[in-house]
Amino acid sequence: MTWNAFLSLLDGAGLTLLISGAGILIGVPLGFALALIRWARVPVLAPIAAVYVSLLRSTPAVTLCLLIFFAVPTLGIEIGAWTAGILTLALVTAAFNSEIWRAGLLNFPADQLEAARAFGMPAGLRLRRIIFPQLWRVSLPGLVNEATLLIKASPAIAVIGVAEITRAATRIGAQTYEPLPPMLAATGLYVAIILVLVGLQRFVEKRYGRIGAQA
Repeated sequence: MTWNAFLSLLDGAGLTLLISGAGILIGVPLGFALALIRWARVPVLAPIAAVYVSLLRSTPAVTLCLLIFFAVPTLGIEIGAWTAGILTLALVTAAFNSEIWRAGLLNFPADQLEAARAFGMPAGLRLRRIIFPQLWRVSLPGLVNEATLLIKASPAIAVIGVAEITRAATRIGAQTYEPLPPMLAATGLYVAIILVLVGLQRFVEKRYGRIGAQA
């Protein structure tokens, strides 16, 4: 495999990181909002959120990507391949992140909430000062795991022409008639990205673990 081919793979890796990162940045807070709605049993919205999570968790990313890319323009809204890819990954990861957040909320110590209510602490303040600071630490491993799964699922957006890592490797293999080297290089890039994510997770856990111990 030539140097230029490897540079093409790096371009694909950059695009994968960009689109996956945007999807994660949108999907994590959206999933948190969905989890809060279901946990608080907000009338009307809670059942809708439950249906959304069930549907998105059972819909293949490739199918959703094609649906968004071809269906949205029929509503008179122009959407490019990048936007469709980001939206697909964001909607998918939001559904899975919602379950991670909700599991943490359901297992949150009830006595802490009861004590906060007894002191007259408003719901918004309870969320900011008591629930979230503990919730994100408990949920972090699951959120990072979901982020790694999302990155590995990002080749789904190649069906609409986005040249992420796998599509770039496939193109190189088709041009050189040697598919194995670019695929091995693509695998190495995926592994490197995932290892960086896991390393960041461990760093954050150790850092805040030390802070918690000192407190």
